[in-house]
Amino acid sequence: MRQGPLTGLKIIEFAGIGPGPFCGMLLSDLGADVVRIDRKGQGRANPSDITSRGRRSIGLDLKNPASIETCLKLMEAADAVFEGFRPGVMERLGLGPEIALKRNPRLVYGRMTGWGQFGPYASAAGHDMNYIAITGALHATGTKEKPVPPLNLVGDFGGGALYLAFGLLAGVIQARETGTGQVIDCAMSDGAASLMSMFYGFKAAGAWKDERRANLLDGGAHFYDTYQCADGKWVSIGSIEPQFYALLLEKTGIDDPAFQAQMDRASWDGLRDKLAAVLRTKTRDEWTEIMGGTDVCFAPVLDLEEAPKHPHNVARKTFVDVGGVIQPAPAPRFSATPGAIQGPPPVIGAHDQEALSDWGFSGTDIAALKASGAIVG
Repeated sequence: MRQGPLTGLKIIEFAGIGPGPFCGMLLSDLGADVVRIDRKGQGRANPSDITSRGRRSIGLDLKNPASIETCLKLMEAADAVFEGFRPGVMERLGLGPEIALKRNPRLVYGRMTGWGQFGPYASAAGHDMNYIAITGALHATGTKEKPVPPLNLVGDFGGGALYLAFGLLAGVIQARETGTGQVIDCAMSDGAASLMSMFYGFKAAGAWKDERRANLLDGGAHFYDTYQCADGKWVSIGSIEPQFYALLLEKTGIDDPAFQAQMDRASWDGLRDKLAAVLRTKTRDEWTEIMGGTDVCFAPVLDLEEAPKHPHNVARKTFVDVGGVIQPAPAPRFSATPGAIQGPPPVIGAHDQEALSDWGFSGTDIAALKASGAIVG
């Protein structure tokens, strides 16, 4: 039995990589019945494939006309569908939004790409780093010497999967009110640009320099940076507000009057060196004992092994163990209809008969698909 605020929502996911699977995981974690269309063939379930958790898999041969018709029939029963292929691929398969919306006018059709459905780069290959590069986000992130990709959090997941999930749900709300579906053109480059809204506002106000580590929130300020401790481990300091900054000075024992010039940008480099010297006098855990949980705006910098064991994460059950794989729990949290991990990553085609039956296919329909070679069964 599925649980969560999206219980009852029926979504088709065409298997892909990166933001598509992450979007499917988010929707499934909140209770949506996400059925993934995989390419037919043998596929093992990998418990460490965390972003594939919680769906059912139907393995289809998309070169088989019976498989294409199966996809269209599934779309007739769906609230939403999403895919992550280059522009034109779904149209060539006979599964594009024009055909799908004729079959189901209420359908919300999500298209996840790096560059979007149109524009000079639309048909070009790319990866997260490329998509955020044209938005200003990559230029603003890194060391003074060079831009550094912030993992693939800003393009794939932040600017891509989260905006796709947001767009799909907004589209479903609209469709339920009006009876009319639509196409969601979700480009990672658009989403990453949207995530930069505050910084473009800072720039317009003259409060942002187009240089790395020269600004309030990019490590330029001595009171908003990471520092290495005596044991080689790191802490994060974010003491922006005056009262938090004053507490930082108190907790570190700093009484140097030079630190009173908190917002003097010309002083930041020198004050960083002084603060770094103080923080190197104790270990990370010693500083955590002194500043952890206070209004300094402090946290230890944890690696992936340490993070699930942090007392705050333990108390909130932020990480869970599923089949021996430590992974993030569903987020956000709902008081009345909590989400849940709905199941492990599926074997390709493991739910051919079960999912098709649940979505309205008769036993005769399923037998015909098996006989045609469209599914393994």
